[in-house]
This record gives sequence, C-alpha cells and structure tokens, in this order.
Amino acid sequence: MTQPASRPRVALFVTCLVDMQRPSVGFAAIKLLEAAGCDVEVPRAQTCCGQPAYNSGDRATAADLARGIVEAFSGYDYVVVPSGSCGGMLNSHMPHLFDNDPNMKARAQALADKTFELMSFLVDERGMTEFGAQFDGSVTYHDSCAGLRELDVKTQPRELLANVEGLSLVEMKEPEICCGFGGTFCVKYPDISTRMVSDKVADIVSTGAGTLLAGDMGCLLNMAGRLQREGHGVKVRHIAEVLAGMTGELPAIGEGSAS
Repeated sequence: MTQPASRPRVALFVTCLVDMQRPSVGFAAIKLLEAAGCDVEVPRAQTCCGQPAYNSGDRATAADLARGIVEAFSGYDYVVVPSGSCGGMLNSHMPHLFDNDPNMKARAQALADKTFELMSFLVDERGMTEFGAQFDGSVTYHDSCAGLRELDVKTQPRELLANVEGLSLVEMKEPEICCGFGGTFCVKYPDISTRMVSDKVADIVSTGAGTLLAGDMGCLLNMAGRLQREGHGVKVRHIAEVLAGMTGELPAIGEGSAS
C-alpha cells in the first residue's frame, strides 16, 4: 500500500452514533488513519457536533457546543470524522454560528478548514489507494446526503473499494437519493421518512448485493432497520470496517450486541 512519509497529528471526531451504537467504526477509523501514516488522538473533551440543535433552530445550544469543540480540537493538524453529516456540520455550518463574533468565527473557520470526512481525507489528503483489505462478496454503496453535497464525497470511497480483493461493487439505480433519515427529519415527518427509506430499500435489494455500505451511521442504522423489518437478508456495514479488514470480527449493523 502507498503511505506518505510525514506523520501529521490527527484528532478523530468520533461522533455520537459511533460512540453509542457502533464503537468499532471508531477503531476502524484509527486503524486506517495509522496505516495512512498519521498519529491519531481522540480528544476526551469532545461532545456532540451540535447538529441536532442546529437543525432544530436552537442556535444557542449549537454555539455552546461549538465553543467546546473548537477548544478541544485546537492544536491538531487535521480533524477527521467518520461521518459526512457530522463532518459537514463542523466544516460547513459551525463557523456561521459566530457571524456576530469575529474572533470566535475565525477560530471556528480555522477548525473547519482542517476538518475532513474519513474517506476524503484518506484519498485526497493522504493519497491512499488501498489498504490490503479483502472482502468476499458483492456490495452496494449509499451516498449520504451531507457527505455528498456538503463535502464532495463520491469518488473516494469507490476508489478505495475498487482495490479491496474479492469485493464486487454493484451500483444502485439512484445511490444519491436520500434514505429518509435526515437527523430530526425522520422524527418530524415519519410518514415521509418511512416512504423514502422503503423506496431506498427497494433500490438496494434490486442490486442483488449481499452487503450495503455507507459512511454515515445515521443512514446505516435507518436502512438497516428497514431492511430487517421488511425481511431482507442484506447485511449493513460502515465502509471503514471493510477497508480495515474488521468484518470477520463483527456482526453486521443491526445484528447482535455490537450494534
């Protein structure tokens, strides 16, 4: 595998859903970052990125959380997030919480400028093309909305998956269509959300792939739940677990105690 010479100091922003629902994604991310030549730390003071409050219009709470994040993650060369939605919050939205506070906005923007979604960081910043991973089977890949539309994450995961031995990628007809999760959207508009994820599941199943991959735990949990409720046997995993070669150690998302 390719590996750049310099060793940047990288802070992993774990995310709430990874911490509470799928810690293995965090460990997979660390494994990949270290393989990419990074020194990785996990700041203990990190909190929620503030996205639920922000999306609900509670800018005060979101700003309070953002101040703590800026403090906790200062001093690192990069901040890497195994989630397009949380990465998008830090990269695209957090600085605007301080439009009336120039000093704090500058600090938030400095953090935003060095914040990357995991797949984007590995490919675009570290030049990684493969990790020596193996996976026996066919997969399909869902493009999460925030990662795709806010952070331009599209080709990077596919480039890495193309170099996984034994893996066959079968594209959905509409891989970029929202799964219906949308953070608080699925709570505010449950009927619309259910229809959206049902349509998404139909597209997933039509590929014939045995495993669904994505880079955002919210989407993965939402789709895994619907796949199970409809009785489909498609397994669901975070792409980092496949690239890190951890699938043999873990049940799929929604199966067993690990999820």
